[in-house]
Amino acid sequence: MSARRDRDTTPPQVLFVCVHNAGRSQMAAGFLRHIAGDRIRVRSAGSLPADRINPIAVEAMAELGIDITAEAPKVLTADAVQASDVVVTMGCGDACPFFPGRRYEDWQLDDPAGQGIEAVRSIRDEIRTRIEQLVSELV
Repeated sequence: MSARRDRDTTPPQVLFVCVHNAGRSQMAAGFLRHIAGDRIRVRSAGSLPADRINPIAVEAMAELGIDITAEAPKVLTADAVQASDVVVTMGCGDACPFFPGRRYEDWQLDDPAGQGIEAVRSIRDEIRTRIEQLVSELV
């Protein structure tokens, strides 16, 4: 975590990054908001954002009572990375800028693009497991 953040007053900030910011990173952000509430600040972005969130990802999250329909893919910026304590990448390659003092994790997850609901459920469940671990480490 970044030394610039006062652990007692400011929640940690987590940024999820994938190529299109339409599936994995949106599901991860949805889970983190749902599980951590206001104890962690959440952002997501993509190196080449899509026009909309993957509707199968939306459906898979809705099955668990998590609504990500209000979200929209956003472009990855250096400012978003620099403002984050933890940056979780999901298949974005070298597109993510690196800043010293940030914690970086690369989660190897299948891309839900073009997948059916069964495959996306599996990806969703793997993301949930990783989010639960991340929350236990940060709060």
